[in-house]
Formats: sequence, structure tokens, C-alpha cells
Amino acid sequence: MSNTRIYLDHNASAPLRGDALRVMIDALQAVGNASSVHGEGRSARRMVERARQQVAALAGARAEHVTFTSGATEAATMLLTSEWVMGRAPLHFSQLYVCAADHPCLLSGGRFARDQVHELPVDNQGRLDLEALKERLAGHDKAKGLPLVAVHLANNETGVLQPVSEISRLAREHGATLILDAVQAAGRIPLVDTIGNADFLILSSHKIGGPQGAGAIIGASDLMMPRPLVRGGGQEKGHRAGTENVAAIAGFGAAAEAAAADIGLMGEVEHMRDRLEAAVLRHFPAARIHGRGSNRLPNTSFFTLPDVKAETAQIAFDLEGFAVSAGSACSSGKVGPSHVLRAMGADAEAGAIRVSLGAATKDEEIGKFITVLERFARRRNAKETAA
Repeated sequence: MSNTRIYLDHNASAPLRGDALRVMIDALQAVGNASSVHGEGRSARRMVERARQQVAALAGARAEHVTFTSGATEAATMLLTSEWVMGRAPLHFSQLYVCAADHPCLLSGGRFARDQVHELPVDNQGRLDLEALKERLAGHDKAKGLPLVAVHLANNETGVLQPVSEISRLAREHGATLILDAVQAAGRIPLVDTIGNADFLILSSHKIGGPQGAGAIIGASDLMMPRPLVRGGGQEKGHRAGTENVAAIAGFGAAAEAAAADIGLMGEVEHMRDRLEAAVLRHFPAARIHGRGSNRLPNTSFFTLPDVKAETAQIAFDLEGFAVSAGSACSSGKVGPSHVLRAMGADAEAGAIRVSLGAATKDEEIGKFITVLERFARRRNAKETAA
């Protein structure tokens, strides 16, 4: 077992950034409730509002359209509801349309009843079937309520990017509200144009190097909002009650600012990703790299090795000092068939290894991974020859 660890699981959770840690320590050492009117309270409020500006800037949005939550799952549950308001007027959404390859926090349907949630198929690259979406929206009965569409911008397992402009066009043509889960895309591709295509974005702090336990809803405007999930003291303009977690929010803001600056490094990250995938195909010619034929995040590779179970490969790499995953880390650490692969029509039982890089990943770390991959391939070839 290697004593030197190399972290290649940024899609599960990115390492805490130094900038985020520093502002969190300052916030933890400060005294004051961000809702208090005295000096200490105003100081805490400034930290929260500074973070709101930083998170908004990452998405190219306005700070007043950012609502902080405890994470992306809470944000999704808040948005996925049939009951909304526009100003003081109620709005009712009767059906929710989601993508079969979405993250479970969207697939669960939030506060919608199960019979109100409709999964839309994807193609063999994991892209939403636009004809299926068009057909569903065209057949939606608006007399019973409005349609709500929720899809991921970038898949957490494959990194495949959805055709957002086309999805947005169809949503607008049929009077649907569009929610985009931008958790994996933030900090890896520019989001400035995305907010113009969607009504709401969902972001998560720990995916971009902030602390766990903070997330955000970002609206294209503040004209309409869902009925609150958490009610109480009226924080976040009444959209999400509860005393703000100032330290986590401040860390989220600092991470957002740093992540925005790191987008310029994603070309180098993509080069390392491509080098890794070339080595996978060189040593395992029958390997399948899922979503390779589509636009993807520059940092993500999701591949199945022939005749190798994903968890077997994951354990082998872990023993060599590499943190990679066998799919998503969103199911309490359980390893099982990937619903994303199943939706794509791939062999979900075999699973796949996800390697996800960050801006701080070094080329020599990828070189070491390739060396271990080559050694793994030699061992397997030796066993097959002996058999």
C-alpha cells in the first residue's frame, strides 16, 4: 500500500481551498448573528453579503438573486415543489420533468408526489432526448398547472454536458420553468451565459473547494420563488429561515471567487484528462470511456475496464494511493449499478471508474496514475496467460 495519497475525486468533493479556510477561521473567531443590528451583527452580515456577491459573480448573476441553503440537496428540495409565488400571487406546477441521468436529488422529485414526476430518456452519450422533452411539454395539460423542468448541466459521473440552449428553447416555447443543477459545472466551465438560459441554478460549496454544508439557489430574477422549505425567522428574504452559517457561507464565497479564477486553467486539466484516457485505451484497448463522443467537463473521465468490476479497480487504485470512485458518492458510500450507465444503455452491472481532476492536479500525478494502470494491466494479462 502506498503511503503517498493522490486525490483524483474532485467531483465527489474538492479539497478545501486555502482562501476558504482563512475566511472561515476569521468568521469562526468573530462574534455576532448576521441578523443582529449591533456592530458585531453588522460585521457578520457583511461577510454573508460579500459571499453572496462572490457566488453571484461565479454564475454571472445578481447578488440579490442568490439564496443560501445548507447544500445542493436542500436547494433542489426547495425548488422542486408544486407551490410557488410570483410576488404575492400563487403559482401551481402540476408536473415535474427530469432527466433519467440526473442526480438523485432531482430524480427524487423533491416535494412533488411520485406520480407527478416524469423521467425523460437520454441517448447513449447521456444527453437528454430533446424529442421526448418536446413531446412531453407539448402534451402537458396547463389547465391543471404549469410544467417544471429540472436537469443537470453537467453529469456528475460522466461529465457530459447537456444541450442547455435547446432545452431552454423548448421550455420557453411551452411555458415551462427551467431549473439547472450546475453543481458539477461550476468552476469548470463558464456559467455567465447559463443563467440566461435557465430560471434557476443550483450550486454546491464543497464541489468548488468550499466547505461542506453550504449551497445556493441562483435565480435569473426574483419575480418568482418556491414556497419556503424551511420556515421561521425570515432570513434570506423569507425564502430560507434559520440563522445563517456565516463561516460556511464565507468559505463558499471565497471558494467561488477562486474557482472563477481557475477556469482559465481548465485547458491544462483537459490535457491531463486526455492523456489519462489515452493510457487507458493503450493498456486496455477494449475499455469504454463513457460519454467520450459528447461535450464533457474538462476534468472528468468515467471508464469501464473490460472484465474488471469497478469496485475491484477502485480498491486496487486505493491500495496504490489514489482516491478515485466507482461512480457517484451520493448514495451514502454504497457501491452499486450506476443509474447513469443504465439510462445510457451501457452495462450498468460492470460499473465504471470515475477519475475527476482539479485545477491543482499535477501532471506528474497523472503520470503516476498511468504507471499504476500499466502495472494493473500487466498483472491481469499475466493471470489470463496463466489461465
